[in-house]
Amino acid sequence: MNTDPIVVVGSGPAGLATARALIAAGHDVRVYERYANSDKVGGLINLWTPAVKALQSMGVDTDAMDLQATDSSFHSASGRHRASVRFDPELDKQYGGHFFGILRPDLYTFLRDALPAGTIQTHTTVSSFADAGDSVEVHFADGSSVTTPVLVGADGIHSTIRPGLWGETPIREHNLQAILGNTYDIPDGVPLDECIIRHSRTLQGSYAPFRHEGRPGIGWYFVEAWDPSTPPLSQEGLFAHAKELAKQFPREQQLLVEHSEGTLVRWQIRDRGKPLRQWSKGRVTLAGDAAHATSPYAAYGAGMSIVDGYFIAQSLAEVDLSDRDAVTAALAHYDSLRIDHTTDQIEQAYMLGQLFHHSSAVVRPIRDFMLDRTRFLQKMVGEKSPGEIAKQISVMGDGIRGAA
Repeated sequence: MNTDPIVVVGSGPAGLATARALIAAGHDVRVYERYANSDKVGGLINLWTPAVKALQSMGVDTDAMDLQATDSSFHSASGRHRASVRFDPELDKQYGGHFFGILRPDLYTFLRDALPAGTIQTHTTVSSFADAGDSVEVHFADGSSVTTPVLVGADGIHSTIRPGLWGETPIREHNLQAILGNTYDIPDGVPLDECIIRHSRTLQGSYAPFRHEGRPGIGWYFVEAWDPSTPPLSQEGLFAHAKELAKQFPREQQLLVEHSEGTLVRWQIRDRGKPLRQWSKGRVTLAGDAAHATSPYAAYGAGMSIVDGYFIAQSLAEVDLSDRDAVTAALAHYDSLRIDHTTDQIEQAYMLGQLFHHSSAVVRPIRDFMLDRTRFLQKMVGEKSPGEIAKQISVMGDGIRGAA
């Protein structure tokens, strides 16, 4: 048996989840992170049920995470209801919900703390790799190297591993930005069990609950059209800009922003364009944003990354890592389980971002009439997308060692 650790590059949700899942499958793992530490900043993220199932199967204590279950509904800026998310009621009952809020730093902390000491090697930059057949040689910027039976590139949208496998592919700008903030000073009338998503003619303004160390909070965000060549705003400028944007929405959204000074972060939204139809080659594969960077209109980026790790580990659970053909077949199986699903989510998220933020002034009234008066949004984001996500539970099988 090959006894070298599996190498995972990157310590985001994909990298940390892949490492934890592979350990649960019986493999030794090392995670290499280019930055000095793996701590992350950021606002609210939401996890769908497959990510929660994956975390539980890896041995992460989701009860301790204190995930906040929510329902989700879509509205016009004036308050007209457009759609409600419908999920499998049996899965809702089994998992205590289907859409769960958590702060990004808390997710990283729980994933990192679930790993054995020494698993993550920080301040270590991977510069290149070479699949030698019986192992992969991984080279670092300081001139050192290691060998591994499997290399997982979970190193984000600017991945070093991806172009080494498939060549350079351009980053696609969505010409959008997201502004996120959070507060524990919750205005009257803000529900603690629902994600509210509102759209004006050009802007999305939303919020959802989370819990941090037992304390309820609200994370909010705006998505707007944005020229990526525009210099980013300072924290003070971002706060002033967010307060101005909030004026398009009901008073509670304005109060949430006003109560969030000092917490704001900005996210330039982009992906890698046309999704890859193959992630794995030989002993090397991709996970997370390196494989499928996704607009927040999917509300599923971190969750899909966690589930990637689950399926990598499940595919390799009973595999002799010294057997190249077995490893190659296992990673091809991982591709077959993930690519169609993630591609659908990427493409739908991109389409929605363009629909809500880049429709022409002539088209916007027609679009909004359709959203207000038809079941288009209900069918797409209220039923179709949640239905596809729910189907992933059966695909996942009984656990990392229990493939479907």
